[in-house]
Amino acid sequence: MFAGHAPRTSLVVASLAVAALALTGCDSGSDTKSASAGGPSVIAPGRPGEAAETLSAKEADERRSDDDTPNAADLAYARMMITHHTQALRMTELAPERAGSGAVRRIAGRIAAAQGPEIATMKSWLKAHDGAGTDTGHDHTDMPGMATKAQLADLRAADGSAFDRLFLRLMISHHDGAITMATDVKAQGNNIQIEEMADDVIAQQTSEISRMRAMS
Repeated sequence: MFAGHAPRTSLVVASLAVAALALTGCDSGSDTKSASAGGPSVIAPGRPGEAAETLSAKEADERRSDDDTPNAADLAYARMMITHHTQALRMTELAPERAGSGAVRRIAGRIAAAQGPEIATMKSWLKAHDGAGTDTGHDHTDMPGMATKAQLADLRAADGSAFDRLFLRLMISHHDGAITMATDVKAQGNNIQIEEMADDVIAQQTSEISRMRAMS
């Protein structure tokens, strides 16, 4: 009696074992596929009134890269560069009456034509993103490339070729400082518009430095 039932029992047990292995294989493949597709999931808080979202690691990275909310470096750059550019404009205002060289007057005009609109753009950007305008309550003479009060007084007193030499020396240093600030914010900032403005400063002022060095 028992001998007659043994083969059937063994067949059932074997079938169940095969089914279990098949299920295990399916589950393992599904987990591997999920991990390779995106890695661990990330819970992203929803906006006010919205539920949280479950994102793949890749989706979370893309979501973060789309966020260009200004950070402290962006805001500081805009405030300081307005002050930096303003000093450059004050220096260029002296050139029409005091420069001895037409080339110096022309480069001063190029600088003023570029930096005046940049100041307006940065003020508008600050108004939209910060609301604090340009009033920081601090003296920024320690910014890279800024001329001292004594140097500005010497420039105002100079005339002809003496003015040309001092203007070019001070403005090359001023431009070098602006490029340093722009390079720093590209590494530390987060806002795409500030990054684009920094790129413009680097390109424009690098070109002007080359022109001024050739005139020195």
